[in-house]
Amino acid sequence: MAGQKFQYDESGATFFYFLLSFLALLLIPGTYYWWPRKQKEDPKALASECYCPGCRKKKLILQSTKPWELMKRTCIKVIIIAGWVLLAFLAYKVSQFDYESASFDPYDILNVPIGTSEKVIKKAYRRLSLIYHPDKETGDEKKFMKLTKAYQALTDDESRKNWEKYGNPDGPGAMSFGIALPSWIVEKENSVWVLGLYALVFMIALPTTVGMWWYKSIRYSGDKVLLETSRMYYYFLHKSNSIPLKRVIMILSASLEFEKKYNSEIVERSSDEYEMPQLIKQLYNFGEKAQKEPPLSYNYSIKARALIHAHLSRLTLKADTLDLDRMYIVKKCPYLIQEMVGVVSQLILLAYAQRVPRLLNIETIENCMKLCPMVVQALWEYKSPFMQLPYITEDHIKHFDNKKKRVRSIQHLAQLKNEDRRSTLKFLSDSQYEDLVKVLGRMPYIDFKVRCEVIDDEATTVYTAGAIVTVTVQLKRRDMRVLFGDDSYADKHIELEKNAAKETEKPDKSEKPLPNGDVVENSESVENKEIKDDEKEKKTTKGIWQQKRQSGKGKKSGNVKKQKATLSASAKKKIKKKEKLEKAKLGDPETKETEDDKTEDKEQSKDNVTSDDDSDSDNESSSDASGDESEKTDAEETADDKKKISTNNDDDDDDDWDKFQSGANKKDRVLEGRTKQSHLVHSPYFPEEKHEYWWVYLSDRKSRTLLTVPYHVTELVDEEEIQLKFTAPRWPGVYVFAVCLRSDSYFGFDQMHDIKLDVKEAPEPLTEHPQWDISDEEDDTKEEDKQSDISEFTTDEDVED
Repeated sequence: MAGQKFQYDESGATFFYFLLSFLALLLIPGTYYWWPRKQKEDPKALASECYCPGCRKKKLILQSTKPWELMKRTCIKVIIIAGWVLLAFLAYKVSQFDYESASFDPYDILNVPIGTSEKVIKKAYRRLSLIYHPDKETGDEKKFMKLTKAYQALTDDESRKNWEKYGNPDGPGAMSFGIALPSWIVEKENSVWVLGLYALVFMIALPTTVGMWWYKSIRYSGDKVLLETSRMYYYFLHKSNSIPLKRVIMILSASLEFEKKYNSEIVERSSDEYEMPQLIKQLYNFGEKAQKEPPLSYNYSIKARALIHAHLSRLTLKADTLDLDRMYIVKKCPYLIQEMVGVVSQLILLAYAQRVPRLLNIETIENCMKLCPMVVQALWEYKSPFMQLPYITEDHIKHFDNKKKRVRSIQHLAQLKNEDRRSTLKFLSDSQYEDLVKVLGRMPYIDFKVRCEVIDDEATTVYTAGAIVTVTVQLKRRDMRVLFGDDSYADKHIELEKNAAKETEKPDKSEKPLPNGDVVENSESVENKEIKDDEKEKKTTKGIWQQKRQSGKGKKSGNVKKQKATLSASAKKKIKKKEKLEKAKLGDPETKETEDDKTEDKEQSKDNVTSDDDSDSDNESSSDASGDESEKTDAEETADDKKKISTNNDDDDDDDWDKFQSGANKKDRVLEGRTKQSHLVHSPYFPEEKHEYWWVYLSDRKSRTLLTVPYHVTELVDEEEIQLKFTAPRWPGVYVFAVCLRSDSYFGFDQMHDIKLDVKEAPEPLTEHPQWDISDEEDDTKEEDKQSDISEFTTDEDVED
C-alpha cells in the first residue's frame, strides 16, 4: 500500500495557487465595497439648499479641509487595479504548470494516434529522442524522461498494465501533500533571516502597535472625550448647587482637549502673544482676571474661552490663525457638552443616593444644554431666535415687533400667509427671501405626546407611593413647511425659562421636602385643591336637566346653600383626619380624638340628616314624574351595558397586544443599535455638518430638581418613542411634573408638557394568604411521601435480615 509524503513546494505551483485564492478573496468583495463611486446628488437636497453667504463659506471650508479626499480616492483605485493585474498574472502563471501525475497520456506524448502498432511507436520514439535528448542542443531532460516513460508504457507489458490500471506506468505511487510555502524558507542558509523576520513582526511590530492603540484608547471614554476632562468636570460641577451659564463656558473652555500636552492636534502659535490681547479687548464681560483657579486660569483655557466668546458674538477673526483655532474648538464643543450633561445627571443621581453632599438644581443641567445650540448657531442666549434664519441680523429684529403684525416666534412666522410673511420681510430681496423660506421650511415641527402608566401593575393608571412610573414620550417630526399659511396649529415652542421663573418662586409653607429632593404639599393644601376641583367639576359638568331645574325654580337656593355648608363641614373633617394620620406617621403622640372632635362629629351628623330630609322633600315630585320612564329604560340600559363591557374587553385585548408588539419592536431596535443620522441643521457658523439631536427628561419645576437621566435622541427622522422611568413620591398627594424636550441645535424649539399624578397611599404588604396556610392533611401527605421514598424492591440488607 502506498504511503503518504509531505513536501515543500519545489516548483512553486502550490504557493501560487495559495496566493491566487487569497488575492481573489480580498479583491472581489473589496472592489464592490471600496471602489470609489461618484455620489448622486439628491435633487430635493439641491432644491432646498441655502445659498446665503454663511452657507457658501461653510461649503468652501468643508471642501478645503478635505484635500486628501481626492488623493485617497486615487490611491484606492490604483491599489485595486494593481491587485487585479497581479491576479491575472498569477492565473496565467498557474496555467503554465504541468504535472507528471496529471492526465498521463503516452499516445499524446509520442504524438501518435490511439491503437498505433509497436513499430510506429518505436519510430516516433527514435525521432523525438533525437530532439529532446540531453546531449543534443535542443535537449530537455524533463521532456526526455517523460518520453521514455511513455515509450515503456506502450511497449512493456507490465508497464502497460500499470498504466491502464493506475494511470501511471510505475504503478501506484505515494500520496503527496504539498505545503504552500517555497522550499527556500526551510533551507539552512536562510534560517537566520526567517527567524529575524518572525521576531520583527510578532515580537516587536505587533506588540508595539497593540500597545500604542491600547494606550490611546484607555485615555478616552466611549464618546471620544478624555477621561481627565471628565474628572475635571466632576470636580468643578459638584462645588455648587447652581452653576450659571458663564461658569459653564469657563469649565468647557478648560477641557484638556484644548491643551497641547494632551492633544497633539493643537497648534501653539507665536502670533497668539499679540493677537489674543487684542481679541480679549473686543469681548464684552469676558472676565479674564476673574478666575485664578487652575486650570481655568491657564493660557490654553483663556484662549479657548476667548474664542468661544468671539464665536458667540460672531466676530470676524484672522483666517490664517485665530479662525482656524476657533473652528477646531467649536467642532469639539457638542461632544464635550454632551459629556458635561452626563456628568451633571450622574452627580444628581449620586446626591439622591446620599453619596454626594450637594444636589444640583435643574438650572445647572439646563444651562449646559442651552450652551449647545448657542455654539451651533453662534448666538448668545439673550439674542432673538430669528437670527438663526439667513440674512437676519440684529438690525432686522425690529421688523418682527411691528405694532400691526407682531411675530412671536419662528413657528408663528411659518404660519403667516405668504403675503403677510413677505410684507414682514420686505427688507430682503426676492432671492434672499427664497433662501429664508427654504431654511424655514426645513426646520423641525415636533408633535410631542406624553403618556404615564405603571407597567408592572394590574391597574396601570393608579399611582401608589414608591411605584415605578413609566412615562412614554412619542415624538413625531415634520418639516415646518406643513405650517405655511395654516393658523390651526398651536404654538408649541415655548421657552422653559419663563415657565421655570414662574414656578420656581418662593415655595408655600405647606410644602415638605423629601430626602430625594422632591417637594410634597401638605395634606391640607392638597385637600383644599381637591375640594375646589370637585366644586368646579360639579359646576361645569351638570346635565341639561339640572340646568332647567335651577332656571325654572328658585325655591332650591336654600337647599343649595345647605349642601355647600355640609360640603365645607365634611371637607374640614377630612382635613383634620388627614392631619392626624400624618402626625401618626411622623410619630406625633397626639393621635387620639378629643372630646371636641367627637362633638363636632355629632353636630356634623345632625346637619347631614337635616340636609338629607330637605333634599328628599324637594326631590319627591321630580322622582314620581320620572319613575315610569326609568322602569322602561332599565332593560335597554342593561343591554347597552353588556355591549359596552364586551367592546371594552376587546379593546383591552387589542391594547395588550399592541403593547406586546411595541415592546418586541423596541427590543429589536436596541439590538440593532443607535445611529446618529437625522436631519441636517442650518448652521452656517458651525464648521461641520450638524444633525438634529434632542434631549428628553422629566423634572420637578417647583423643587427645581431632575427626576430622570436626560435621554439623548439622535435618530429622530420621522417618529421616535422614548420611555422615562422614575419612582413615584413617598407621600400621597397630587403632584405636577414636567416632561421637557430640548433641542441641541436650535433656539425657540423647546417644549414642555405637564403631567399630573394623583399618588395614592401604597397598600400594606401581604402577611397572610389562604394559599400560604399548610393544613395538617398536607403535613401527613408529606410524611407519607417521605416514607414512600423507600425502595419497594428487595435489597441485600433485606436478604441478610
